[in-house]
Amino acid sequence: MKTTHIKLTLATAIFLGIFSCKKGEASVNEYSTAEYNNEIAADSVSSVATMSVKDKQFIKTASVNMEVKDVYQTTISVEKSVQELGGFVTHSNLHSNVISEETFNTSDDEAMLVKKYQTENTLQVRVPTQKLSKLLTLINDKKLFLNSRIINAEDVTANIKYAELEGKRIKKTSENISELKNTKDKVNMSDENMSEENQQQLANMDVADNLKYSTVDIYIKEPQLRIAEIAITNTQNIDNKYKFNFLYDVKNAFVEGFYLIQKILVGLVTIWPIALIAGVAFYFYRKTKSNKKSLHTTED
Repeated sequence: MKTTHIKLTLATAIFLGIFSCKKGEASVNEYSTAEYNNEIAADSVSSVATMSVKDKQFIKTASVNMEVKDVYQTTISVEKSVQELGGFVTHSNLHSNVISEETFNTSDDEAMLVKKYQTENTLQVRVPTQKLSKLLTLINDKKLFLNSRIINAEDVTANIKYAELEGKRIKKTSENISELKNTKDKVNMSDENMSEENQQQLANMDVADNLKYSTVDIYIKEPQLRIAEIAITNTQNIDNKYKFNFLYDVKNAFVEGFYLIQKILVGLVTIWPIALIAGVAFYFYRKTKSNKKSLHTTED
């Protein structure tokens, strides 16, 4: 009988857990395709953003991916709204992806550079947690099309309780160490315990900050390509204009020829030892040849 009671209790707990999980999933993913009609009322922001449970503490984050009419203007508006709500921007990366660019010559001196591009921006902002729902509503008003929106509420109640227990343990350890005799081991243990205490305080500060401020990642882009027409100089005509100058090139050729003659003369002067040796060798060669010819004539 006791075993049967335990099984029924477990079955009930599992059933309630599954029901609770599905209910939570429905809250986060309430933005279904069937409900989407390109208009969301201000009070339709997920209950996750405004959820408050007695004796529970949640770290809330959100991620929004949507298409807007003008990325630059939307960025300015969102950043202004964040500041007005008491938050701040931690990251903003606005850039244009150039799809193609082509230059068209319109006259001998002018041309038109035509760029096709798409602008997008990735922002990360932090806003007071109690203002998260309002910020999401303001962001939603800027959309042309909402690709996705994810809202998370992480229950950190147990983590906070555990941090409190760890703090007490570290404090107790510090008291125990202080009662030990002054030795090298005591110094090392005290140092390690202090380092652990600092890390715990840093973790507590991080949790407290995340509880106070919610982090929202926002990705926005424009659905269609933009075209930029930029007036520039006709570089092709300029290149052709100065590509060849007959009189100037003839003058340079004459000067370079004169310099070439000078270089040849200087080169000949440089090799005078070789010329001297060659002259002496030629002289003795002619003299030897002349002596042989005279000797041959005498013998005849």
